[in-house]
Amino acid sequence: MAARLLLFPAKQVSLTQMANAFQVSKTVISDDVSIIDSALSQEELGRVIVDRGRSGGASFVPALTAGLRRKWLEAVAELISQEERVLPGGLLYYSDILFDPNYALPLGLALASDFASAGADVVMTSEVKGIPLALYVAQALGTPLAVCRFRNRASDGAAVGVHFPTLSGDVRTMYMGTRQLRKGAKVLVIDDFMRGGSTVAGMLLVAREFEADVVGTGVFIAAAEPAKKAVDDYRALFQLQREPDGRVRIVIID
Repeated sequence: MAARLLLFPAKQVSLTQMANAFQVSKTVISDDVSIIDSALSQEELGRVIVDRGRSGGASFVPALTAGLRRKWLEAVAELISQEERVLPGGLLYYSDILFDPNYALPLGLALASDFASAGADVVMTSEVKGIPLALYVAQALGTPLAVCRFRNRASDGAAVGVHFPTLSGDVRTMYMGTRQLRKGAKVLVIDDFMRGGSTVAGMLLVAREFEADVVGTGVFIAAAEPAKKAVDDYRALFQLQREPDGRVRIVIID
């Protein structure tokens, strides 16, 4: 039963179907669901929500406690802060972290917990490094993932293109397949890194073009500078700060 709930977070599992599958009464199933809920709460991972209505289903909703969230983020912060990760030009190497499920999954759970009450029905990101993080956020929230691309592909079918300015003053184009996003969808935007916020701003333009409703913006790392971003309302897991001597400092955002 726990496996059925954890494999598909936020998706309702029928108590009647589980009772039939395990050949027990719904009362027994309800008691077992309560035990699983208690265990997940003790593990600080979230809760099992039971719909007592006509459908009679249960679903696991990820909701990390502040303590577990910080514990996981501290481990990632220590890894990102390694001196050899600073690249020429002040860039930071973190691709290996986001493409490692051992880190991307907890990070996705952390962001999903931050936006659990937003009511998103689709997660949006842009290629490439934001995809694994956004996919784990989408999996935790039980939603599909829509990916904005910087080059239109014939295999994506018809697409909408949006032009947006970058921090350097250039103008880029972002594409979204018309089958990936529907009118009126509630969109949660996820990005891997935000410096000036132009990429996120581009995704917001895409959502507006589809007449979708953006319910939140989550970021893996946000740079402290420039302080003024193209996007005002966002939540980041980490902030990248630069010391006067050029060293990089990673700060957890609670």
